[in-house]
Amino acid sequence: MSRVSTRQSLLLVEDDQALAALILEELEAAGFDVRTADTLAQAKVELDSLQPALVITDLRLPDGHGMQLVERVMQLDEAGRPGLIVITAFGSVRQAVEALQAGADDFLTKPLDLEHFLLSVHKVLENHRVRDELRVFRQLSRQQTAFHGIWGKSQAIRTLFDQIRVVARAQGPVLINGESGTGKELVAKALHAESERADGPFLAVNCAGIPQELLESEFFGHAAGAFTGARKARKGLLQEAQGGTLLLDEIGEMPLTLQAKLLRALQDGSVRPVGQDTEVQVDVRIIAATHRDLKQKVTEGSFREDLYYRLETFAIQIPPLRQREDDLELLAQQFVRQNAVAQGKAIQGFSDQALALVRVYPFPGNVRELQNVVERAVAFCDGEWIEPRHLPGRLLETLNDEGPGITIVPDSFSEQERRLLEGKVLPTLDELQKRYVQLVLDEVQGNKRRAAALLGIGRRTLYRWLDQP
Repeated sequence: MSRVSTRQSLLLVEDDQALAALILEELEAAGFDVRTADTLAQAKVELDSLQPALVITDLRLPDGHGMQLVERVMQLDEAGRPGLIVITAFGSVRQAVEALQAGADDFLTKPLDLEHFLLSVHKVLENHRVRDELRVFRQLSRQQTAFHGIWGKSQAIRTLFDQIRVVARAQGPVLINGESGTGKELVAKALHAESERADGPFLAVNCAGIPQELLESEFFGHAAGAFTGARKARKGLLQEAQGGTLLLDEIGEMPLTLQAKLLRALQDGSVRPVGQDTEVQVDVRIIAATHRDLKQKVTEGSFREDLYYRLETFAIQIPPLRQREDDLELLAQQFVRQNAVAQGKAIQGFSDQALALVRVYPFPGNVRELQNVVERAVAFCDGEWIEPRHLPGRLLETLNDEGPGITIVPDSFSEQERRLLEGKVLPTLDELQKRYVQLVLDEVQGNKRRAAALLGIGRRTLYRWLDQP
């Protein structure tokens, strides 16, 4: 998302006419539109009217110092601020430091090495293009809580949104790392949707879910008669995803023999179906996903090092839910809305007590586990608000690990007990657990079977909790 058009406009400020003509010739030959100025006053006028992508200025000008132009450029809004290269025949460390500290992108001294000069021009323009893209992406992500089905507002998830947008524009393979339940397939779909391949197919396959004897045929296809039962030719996944994206989930489970053939397909852009002598050209972007440490598998010899480095050209790490504290409540409430609609219930959300339990539970299964917990809670909820009794027992057991950091105040507590809780003079966890169990029993008229089911525990555990002194 560059600030300038394909043919970029540059402003050259140089009072040495011979040097200005030489630089102008080089820049125009490189495809740039160049406007020139030989005084500070003229340069300021051209800066305002041209809005160039890059300003190249001498420090010594007839009517002032080039640093005044540097300062003028740095006063411009960041979104429209051009790149800046300073040139002087009086190069010194002090001047270089002053120019760079003031905001210049590069500092060159006369006599100019024109090859080095052009490299600097391209480098500065490219750096500004990338900065512009990232700035726009950050602005977009600050305004969003949802991105292609991924919900969140934490800094960790906004960084992920930015990474997806940038990586989607590239063409090479992508490696997505993340714990189970973090949403690797959602990230892969977002990459596809943001890419130039969005109109092509998106296919996903779990490498651990296909029998080894069928893997090669599944990925590369087979010719008719290639093996027993292959009555007709069949396209493999790489051909079926032609023009689109193929997600290889759990890539770490792929056998070494198949890894070698996948690497060749990535390098040559072609596959050879089983039983066929000729190769078939394929145009498909590979996205690999895993919750395992592939580098460790390389060390162990169960994953090819050359394939690993080919895949991790663009690597994306999905943060676990425990690193997304700002997203937990947002996600939980979103899942409540989705499941309430699906189950035809008018549920508003979580009670304060239930939400407190959700906040302290570590969710080792990440977003998928949270989604399952909410789905269960909505199914059990018979009112407008999800209460602690609607949550699985393992969330209540978190109390034993978290200590007094969470305060649940059931309606059955006395006023004195409420004051004790609000004043942080807390009962022991065993007392709190026993009182909560009694609250659930009261709600189900003493039916221990139903109480155990609501608590998500076995009746033996329920009896043990009740028998604790």
